[in-house]
Parts: sequence; C-alpha cells; structure tokens
Amino acid sequence: MIGLAITGFSDSVYTRAVRLALIEKGLAHEYHELNPFTDEGRAALMGIHPFGRVPVLQHYAFRLYETTAILGYLDDAFDGPELFPQGAKARARVLQVISIVDAYGYWPLVRQVFSHALYRPAMGEGRDEAQITAGLAASVPVLDALEEIAEGGLVLNGRDITRADCMLAPMIDCFCAVPDGQTLLGRRPALTHWFDAVCGRESFAQTRPAVLTRKENTP
Repeated sequence: MIGLAITGFSDSVYTRAVRLALIEKGLAHEYHELNPFTDEGRAALMGIHPFGRVPVLQHYAFRLYETTAILGYLDDAFDGPELFPQGAKARARVLQVISIVDAYGYWPLVRQVFSHALYRPAMGEGRDEAQITAGLAASVPVLDALEEIAEGGLVLNGRDITRADCMLAPMIDCFCAVPDGQTLLGRRPALTHWFDAVCGRESFAQTRPAVLTRKENTP
C-alpha cells in the first residue's frame, strides 16, 4: 500500500478529475465519500479542509487540497504514466487549459447549464431558465478557446491523457448531458473528437456519477 486516500463527492467534477488521474496512473487508493452540501458532510470536511470543499488528498501524514495541486503531486510523487507532457509548449498548453477551465469554464458549463438544467431537477428542485440561458451564452467563448487549443494537437488530442484532460473531461461530460450543451460541443469538431476519445477510456466509465448514467438524462 502507498498510503493514498481521497475524500470527495462523486458528483463533483473536481473530485472526478482526481479520480481520473489516480486510475490513469494506476495508483491504489482509498476513497471516502462526503457530501459537502449536507450539514453533516460539511462539518466533517471542515475538519480536513479550511473551506469545507472537496477533494482532499491524504498521503500518510501529508494532507493536500485544491485539485490542480493534487494532480501535480500525484504526477511528481508517484510512478506511472506521466500526466504532464514533455516539451515547454505542450506543458504550457496543459496549464493554459486548466486555467481556462477554472477561471471561465466551470461556472457556465457546470454551475449554470448542468446544475440548473439537470442536476437540480434530479434532486427535486426547479430549473432556472435564466441561468441556463446565461450559461449557454457564456460557454461559447470558452468552447471556442478550447477548440483552438485542440486543433493545435499538443493537448486535448484524444491520444495523450494529461492533467488538462482530467480537469476538462468531467465538465464537458456534465455540459453535454444537457441537449443544448451537446449541440454546442458538436459544432466544434476538434473538441468533439477529443471528447469521443476520452469517453472510450475505462477511467472515464469507472468515475461517471450516477446522475449522468441514468437513462432519462441521456440527451
């Protein structure tokens, strides 16, 4: 055993990013589920994360939070396939994609479109059409930027799995579970090719949350 444990929430795209990396690197680990949206879960998380968020990595006595930091640590501290490509340009693109995802992509793709069109209704809450519309509009420049990067072929190429793939794939999966999101992705051939390739990986299937696998949620 290598003393690795992850505390996360299976519906979280950031938790899924870390789980994808662990599987792709072939690292044995324990997984502990905590729901940050319940009082009990948040209280438990506050004991290991100052902001009560997920995921959290524990490697023996070393504790780490923030997904980008965790992905880097898994790459640097353990053997297995590298998730950070060789070459300054390719590495810069990985970091660029991660930055785009964090700064501009997560909110419209996940918190607006996916959450309000699919996740909240699945939890018995109502849709917010204004949020969905706003998210779809805000997603366009994000997808365009990612399409340009995918066209370049250094990353998001469907061949090499990097930290950028781990971060982006869970968000695109959520976004494309909404029919309008699927339509927008389909207008970007390089990004569509990349996502089709990622969907065929075993790690992607193993980590897919239940809310995305229910038949009624398939676009």
